[in-house]
Amino acid sequence: MKYTVMINEGPYQHQSADTALQFVRAALAKGHEIYRVFFYHDGVNNGTCLSVPPSDDRQIQKEWSELAKEHELDLVICIAAAQRRGIMDESEAKRQGMDAHNIADGFRISGLGQLIEGGIQADRTIVFGD
Repeated sequence: MKYTVMINEGPYQHQSADTALQFVRAALAKGHEIYRVFFYHDGVNNGTCLSVPPSDDRQIQKEWSELAKEHELDLVICIAAAQRRGIMDESEAKRQGMDAHNIADGFRISGLGQLIEGGIQADRTIVFGD
């Protein structure tokens, strides 16, 4: 089975990001394919490299980055939602006249078309969060 996963909640406000991460790990372990993971609304906060949770807390952004590297996952952050929340990659920061970027390793910024394409290419689209 080929999945596209959509995450709408931030990493520490709700359980959705944790549950999505565990789902992706379990699906991959069972031999399923993850076509794309799309972060939308507050879910884009999963892709910032500036979050520094306490050392004894969950390191969700780091875990997503490591999982993406290990399995060559396509982690896409919605550009409009990211801009509203101050998350930018290097090229978007330059385009907006900013002098810094803060996207975590393994994530990329793109538009809603990536979500639509993911829904078309996957057998199922699973949504985590409101």
